[in-house]
Amino acid sequence: MNKQPTIDMKNWRRNFYLFLTGQFLSGITSMIVQYSIIWYLTETTGSATILSIATLLGMIPMVILSPFAGPFIDRLNKKGVLMVTDIIVAIFALVLSVVGTLSSDFPLWLVFVSLLIRAIAQTFQMPTIQSILPTMVPEDEITKVNGQLGMVQSANFIVAPALGAFLFSVIPMNLLILLDVLGAIIGVGLLIFIKIPHLPSEGERIHLMADTVFGFKKLIENKGLWYITLIGAAFTLIFMPAASLYPLMTMSYFHGTVGQAGLIEVIYAVGMLAGGTIIGIFGNWKNRMKPVLLAYLVIGLTIGASGLIPPTRTGFIWFALLNAAAGFATPYFNTLLMAMIQQSYEPKYLGRIMGVLNSLMSITGPVGLIFAGPLADKIGVEKLFLIAGIGTLLCGLVNFLIPVARNYDKELQRKLAETQEEPTRLTEE
Repeated sequence: MNKQPTIDMKNWRRNFYLFLTGQFLSGITSMIVQYSIIWYLTETTGSATILSIATLLGMIPMVILSPFAGPFIDRLNKKGVLMVTDIIVAIFALVLSVVGTLSSDFPLWLVFVSLLIRAIAQTFQMPTIQSILPTMVPEDEITKVNGQLGMVQSANFIVAPALGAFLFSVIPMNLLILLDVLGAIIGVGLLIFIKIPHLPSEGERIHLMADTVFGFKKLIENKGLWYITLIGAAFTLIFMPAASLYPLMTMSYFHGTVGQAGLIEVIYAVGMLAGGTIIGIFGNWKNRMKPVLLAYLVIGLTIGASGLIPPTRTGFIWFALLNAAAGFATPYFNTLLMAMIQQSYEPKYLGRIMGVLNSLMSITGPVGLIFAGPLADKIGVEKLFLIAGIGTLLCGLVNFLIPVARNYDKELQRKLAETQEEPTRLTEE
């Protein structure tokens, strides 16, 4: 069970919200560049295969490196990890910008390398953020602050596509990429003023393979969470191919523009923001698996229906509305599951466990993406959305039919309540 370090109850909100502000300001610049690169590839190639490769490069580091990143995250200074990864991304953005300035266009191989480096940095950043949250906030606030972090990420998804589409049309790509450098300056600058508690595991010697195996064993011993993870991996296998082809769905199937592709991203993110807001305000549910299962249902129905609508103007409007609903459901799966994981283990183990879990949740994505581009080029991108919707519904059904997975949060809440009552009993005795 999660045993938190001592938290400054007086100043934790100021510390956390400063951290949240940094995540928003540095995240939005990075996402603008990310969207710009994807739209650049869409506009210059129009190939589903190229988009799939780009998305694949973004996922491979998560699959391969995440289990081995965990031991470093647990043992190294977490603020330092976040700073160094931001700086590395900025350096490669600067290189890509310079090459794009000196050449008539961007070499495709260098664009792919840049995407790969960004993904490697993200592989270290995400588990680090996930592992430090329980050390920064009181335990009874974990679900809410995960919801608030999700709100910030959703706000980035709202602003970045619209702003990115506008900037992509008025600013040369070689200059637009430099926003990554600005984001690194902001992120590193704000991190200096943020207090992140040190854990006993920091500074210990890293035993890479042993630590990775330890994280895997800790996860697999927790049967309910283990089954939820496996089902989540199957969901990724089925859903990610369609998710990677959103720009192509808008621009090829509906014959839309870059601006309309950005609009769909914004609408999806508005839905995510609304869902995250509900979690951030009313997040202390007694059984968080109920909204998780409901999210499977909503995402499955809406994404599946997106593959059935006609490629007309009215169809595009329905596509936008369906994705608003899908976006609203998305945080209930990601955010609530993350809060349950953070409450299930001690913070000093979270880096290793999150590394293994992120890898397992992501490992099936590249498998699906290998076939996504060629399959979309052959049968049509809309058919992948229909397949993704049906597969999502099946994943939700399997999760519901496994009692230890369906009832995981009820058991977790019971154990947490017993842990909190134990010191009181000892005091009374």
